[in-house]
Order: sequence, then C-alpha cells, then structure tokens
Amino acid sequence: MDIPSFLSSKKPSSPADMESLQGQFLVAMPLMGDPRFFESVLYVVEHNSEGAMAIAIHDPLKDVTFGQVMADVARNFPADKTGHNIEVSPAMADKPVLRGGPVQKGRGFVLHASELKLDGLSFPINETTMLSADLEVLSAMARSPSGEKALFVLGYCGWSPGQLEGELAQNAWLTIPFNEELLFQTSFADRYDAALGLLGINRASLSAFGGRA
Repeated sequence: MDIPSFLSSKKPSSPADMESLQGQFLVAMPLMGDPRFFESVLYVVEHNSEGAMAIAIHDPLKDVTFGQVMADVARNFPADKTGHNIEVSPAMADKPVLRGGPVQKGRGFVLHASELKLDGLSFPINETTMLSADLEVLSAMARSPSGEKALFVLGYCGWSPGQLEGELAQNAWLTIPFNEELLFQTSFADRYDAALGLLGINRASLSAFGGRA
C-alpha cells in the first residue's frame, strides 16, 4: 500500500464522479481477503484522487502505553521545538496506543477533536476531528491533564489511487457516516459491533449484506 498525500498543504481535488470518504468509517466485510483487517474498523483521514489514508481505531497494542512511547521519544528528543520538555502527565501515562495500520508502524499520530488543534500542525479531517503527527502536538498532548477526545496510534493504512475504490466495488468494506461516540468513547472491543449497529445491522446479518451504506 502506497503513501497518499498525507498532511499536504495543497489538497488534490477529487474527480467529479468520485465520492470522498474522508471523515467516514470503513468496516471490514466478511469478503475481506486480507487477514490483517479481519473485523476491523477504520477512520478515513484522507481520500482524494491521489489515494486514501485511514487509521484503525479498534486494536490497542498489548502492554504498550502512551507514556512508554513518549519515554522512548524523550530519549531522542528531550525537548520539542518550543522548548518544552517531553514529559507525560499522570492522566496521560496509561492511555492506550492503537495499532493504526501496517504502513510506517513506528510512526506516531494523534487523532483528536478539533478544539485540541495546534495551528499549522494539525490536519483537518472534518469539522470535528483532526490528525497530528508533529512532535509539538505529541508533547502538548502528553502534558494535558486529560485526553478524552484523543487517540494515539502507531502506523496507518494507505491506498494508491483507485485501490480503495476497487476494494469497495468488491464489497470488501462497508462505509459508515461519522459518529463521534464511536471514535472517542466506545470501548475498543465493542467498536465493530457498534459500527454495524449505526446501520441497524449485526454480525448475523452482515454476511448477507452486500454493497455500500
């Protein structure tokens, strides 16, 4: 899977006949042939004529916390560009880290509510959410007394131009409109069922469900 134009300052346009799924969810269908995405729930960060990028939001890494990741970062970067030391507040230390996808698995991202943005450093997904990958954002989040509307991930999912559209045509994915509760509040173990529930379906009916939402 190729890297799309992630966090680009100049956004490519989408062809008139292509519906952008940016800001929506992808749920793996039983027809999904890639075992890495079995019963997965992805949030589409970017989707345009140059490809697509999404973050898996259902799969926390075992025995890995945000505090541990930032401790590793601090060993290489004791302070960010603003002069703040890389420190993690007690409230943030035990936050889980998600397996965002198979591309650049060692690269960290923060998927967060728009009110937590840092100007010029956060990529807008929709009116509600943003994605950040800059050290300054990670450092600011680490110092935060909370993190209720933030997900910390390593890696991402990427598609080359036309690849995601091809998978959709093969009924590999079900598309689901944005839902903030699913993104930030639903327990990780329940996200697959909760995503299906937003369409009024369940696992039993999913195998007979064809096409897109």
